[in-house]
Amino acid sequence: MKRRDLISALGIAGWAGTGRALAQQSGLPVIGFLNPVSPETYTFNVEAFHKGLRSLGFVEGQNVTIEWRWANGDYGRMPALAQELVARKVSVIAATGDIAVARAAQAATASIPVVFTIGSDPVAFGLVTSLHRPGGNLTGMTLSTSTLIAKRVEVLAQLLPQARLFALLINPDNANAEIDIKEAESAARTLGREMFVASARSSSDFRTAFAVIMERRADGALIASDPMMLSQRAALVAEVARHRLPTVYWGTEFVAAGGLVSYGTGITWMYYQAGIYCGRILRGARVSDLPVQRPTKFDVVINLKTARSLNIEIPPPLIALADEIID
Repeated sequence: MKRRDLISALGIAGWAGTGRALAQQSGLPVIGFLNPVSPETYTFNVEAFHKGLRSLGFVEGQNVTIEWRWANGDYGRMPALAQELVARKVSVIAATGDIAVARAAQAATASIPVVFTIGSDPVAFGLVTSLHRPGGNLTGMTLSTSTLIAKRVEVLAQLLPQARLFALLINPDNANAEIDIKEAESAARTLGREMFVASARSSSDFRTAFAVIMERRADGALIASDPMMLSQRAALVAEVARHRLPTVYWGTEFVAAGGLVSYGTGITWMYYQAGIYCGRILRGARVSDLPVQRPTKFDVVINLKTARSLNIEIPPPLIALADEIID
């Protein structure tokens, strides 16, 4: 096994006991890592976080310890897990995943620096006072996905110019759900299309949700931004394929798993940057000096193999816009 993979595997397995012993014996700084899903489904994000830390010279088990806290899909556990990290007296908390995680960390401490990764506006949700001057003890990364959902509706309309009814699959427990629904429905109306919402709180809900979508005879679908959706992307893409439903996703990882088209950016960008911010804080940087970061580029990724299986001809203008084509 490569050394890089070994580090990632140890982190994912949560070798908290060994980490605590090392930290107690050598006084290593401790990072708290908080996430709503499971380590088994987020190996790529964990590796990106490690990579960000390594760029600042921090390697888990050598000069830093990481306390891993995973909710395994149970959002109700987030406050208690955040409190555990505060009681552990970590130096910084990486509150990764979504608004619920950031809010749990925010409620747990007003003094420990918190680096969040979210898909929506941190100002609107009261996490920071502004993007450039966060204020308080929180900063981090945002994909601003709610502002992009209208563009994804446009992409779906380009793919299906004769279609009239679209479905939006959403996790109703996501704090950004109402905003996503409002933006998607508004974009659909502007384009002369109709939009309805189907819900899934876990992968066990996918089959029921798509039964509803197909019963209502949706022409195509969009997937709303959510950590559960990403962590269960293989099951989600498989369910979409089973129904042969043209679908637009919010992250490149879905298309790599066999999805049709995505418009957005790779989620690993945020985790890499979160690792860098945690490293900078360990080196003495103040949260107030670390502005909230947003991606500067959004990619169109198309899976031509999936398009052929659906007998969909990708419009030339969309092909021209593509940053990556998987064939």
